[in-house]
Amino acid sequence: MINAIGNVISQIDSLVWGWWMIILLLGTHIFMTIRTGVIQRKIGTAIRLSVTKDTGAEGEVSQFGALTTALASTIGTGNIIGVGTAIALGGPGAVLWCWLTGVFGIATKYSESLIAVKYRVKTKDGRMQGGAMYALERGLHMRWLGLLFAFFGGFASFGIGCATQVNAIATVCNENLHIPPAVIGVAVAVLTALVIFGGIKSIANVCERLVPFMAFFYVIGCIIILGINFDLIIPAVKTICRLAFTPGAAAGGLVGRGIMIAMQYGIARGLFSNESGMGSAPIAAAAAQTRNPVRQALVSSTGTFWDTVVVCLMTGLVLVTSIMKNPSIDMGNITDGGVLTTLAFQQIPVLGPVILVVGIISFAYSTVLGWAYYGERCVEYFSGKKGLIPYRILYVLVAAIAPVISLNLVWTIADILNALMAIPNLIAVLLLSNVIVSETKKYIHDLDARDDTPIEIIDK
Repeated sequence: MINAIGNVISQIDSLVWGWWMIILLLGTHIFMTIRTGVIQRKIGTAIRLSVTKDTGAEGEVSQFGALTTALASTIGTGNIIGVGTAIALGGPGAVLWCWLTGVFGIATKYSESLIAVKYRVKTKDGRMQGGAMYALERGLHMRWLGLLFAFFGGFASFGIGCATQVNAIATVCNENLHIPPAVIGVAVAVLTALVIFGGIKSIANVCERLVPFMAFFYVIGCIIILGINFDLIIPAVKTICRLAFTPGAAAGGLVGRGIMIAMQYGIARGLFSNESGMGSAPIAAAAAQTRNPVRQALVSSTGTFWDTVVVCLMTGLVLVTSIMKNPSIDMGNITDGGVLTTLAFQQIPVLGPVILVVGIISFAYSTVLGWAYYGERCVEYFSGKKGLIPYRILYVLVAAIAPVISLNLVWTIADILNALMAIPNLIAVLLLSNVIVSETKKYIHDLDARDDTPIEIIDK
């Protein structure tokens, strides 16, 4: 019975991540890149704005707080284990498609964040609410589609945001520190409860401190490993580019499985990692203190840049160069991304395991916090404020039991829910593209201009 259910879910996963999804996702990335006048060229300005406080503007948290909350959820196990999974199942060429998804995805992250801020609302107690559901309802009068997005997003938070992340923490702590998984589950559940019951301000405060540390530590570690593997960086880049388009073998037992498989796993893992087009990060963007939608949209777009263009690329190069340097890693018998990543990092004496352990623990825990906020906003959209406490309690319970349950199906279901979230969000982005272009033209050359449009107050 369980195997039959698993087969059905796997077939659904293959269906939603078929060619049509790849075309929709990459097509939207490219379309919005063109429509926004290649907004990626403003990445330098966007990075500067991300560390600049927009004082006096409406919002619950700073622009940096909103960005780090979004980064907390995007820089997760997808950057470490997800890239390993892409390489294990799609071959090294998947790294290129994952990276390209990030480069073009900057425009989609910018676009979805812009409409999230433009159509955001405020509750009577002063809390900002925004995201794809409000853009669909207020911008396109499609509340039914907003409800679908919120439904998928609420359920996705338990899988992609909680269970998979806590399980990753428990696994790495058990294998390297010999701490029982059940103990880790309880510990993470308690730490999560202490933060999420304080709301967005509490989550943002923790993320503002945790995210810069964890990203800096991991990037420096990867740079050191790439320094050790320096002689193989150029061959690795050539291998990644060649096997992204053609099947074949390369040094270290690396095997390219053809363009379709490389694209499928590279793009799917790219979305899982940077969430461009999924509609999750704009939920945090809507809470930011910003004087106009374009300003915060630029700040939000840096999330995809740091997540995929920098962190995922480094992880991919670390894995491929380590595999090429160490013939003992048998790619022919590895289909588990976590196993591949662990083996690759273990080839580096002392430093590799430390980077892996600290990276996974901090990345995964920050993701648990970020997705708790996303899930809350989705639940509140279709059930009102009364649904928040039950949601938080259930979220903490899932964190507690995650280390002792099998997650093969959970990962697959997470992939499916990612796609189902992305569809209504991409519809909002595409149908509101004229609004995005108009707002961009209005503010892009005067980012200090203030949008004085009153924010609607809702009774929730």
